[in-house]
Amino acid sequence: MFTDTIKFYHFLLLLLQSYNAQPTEAETAVWNQVSAVLEEAHGILAELQSYNGAGQEIREAIQNPGDLALQEKAWNAVCPLVAKLKRFYEFSLRLENALRSLLEALTSPPYAPMQHLEREQALAKQFAEILHFTLSFDELKMTNPAIQNDFSYYRRTISRNRLNNQQLEAENEVNNEMANRMSLFYAEATPMLKTLSNATTKFVSENKTLPIEDTTDCLSTMACVCRVMLETPEYRCRFTNTDTMLFCMRVMVGVIILYDHVHPVGAFAKTSKIDMKGCIKVLKEQPSNSVEGLLNALRYTTRHLNDDSTSKQIRALLQ
Repeated sequence: MFTDTIKFYHFLLLLLQSYNAQPTEAETAVWNQVSAVLEEAHGILAELQSYNGAGQEIREAIQNPGDLALQEKAWNAVCPLVAKLKRFYEFSLRLENALRSLLEALTSPPYAPMQHLEREQALAKQFAEILHFTLSFDELKMTNPAIQNDFSYYRRTISRNRLNNQQLEAENEVNNEMANRMSLFYAEATPMLKTLSNATTKFVSENKTLPIEDTTDCLSTMACVCRVMLETPEYRCRFTNTDTMLFCMRVMVGVIILYDHVHPVGAFAKTSKIDMKGCIKVLKEQPSNSVEGLLNALRYTTRHLNDDSTSKQIRALLQ
């Protein structure tokens, strides 16, 4: 175990920066599985960042319903975009499986959460990277209305039953069942975070012999470490750039939301092991353009914010 607090925070500082812990032999199978997913994650973010949508083509088609050339132009513009949205959705399923593998490794007996963070450093880093990706994806999605517009147009066009052969071929790529699942996914303000929250809740419910504290303590420990590192000048000054700060904030918000979905009374209650007041304050001390998406994630994707057990002060901080 870590012999003192300073050593522990020093380790987490390395964890949240560029430190690349090598997996032990026992970690290798899970590490390889998650590494493959994380490698793909970089490409997913790049694709989402460059997603411009087919807004102009769709507007022209809607304004000129009798112009078949414009209808075809809009359809040809939307189909490859919907195929891209399908890849994002399918990636969320792989991300869910990766998270489950990490939760199993980081909560399994006989070790306590703190011991797991020490023993499985490479997996702890991957857990943080998954949360960083998840919050990054959802921030980009929330600020890009073209995603919903493109997919809605695609579904409306499919449902008209006036499909030529090309459209039928495209429908086979994203058939009605797949379109329904994708529609539920993209209807969420933060779809990737919702996927991980559901996965964490399912993990706890399916592992009834595992004390729930093994999962929630792992999450609250990471939230605590991120908060202390962000609010303590001694640790914060060691961050090499603003990207590391943002990484730390995203991980903190991610584990708070997972904790809130899994813990019976959530993250906002007085009995919570997460200092929510401190976490929110440290976020609000940052430039608003870098944290508004994170604050919105706390406002709109947690389960217990509006419970009676949540203090008025915390609610006021998030208003």
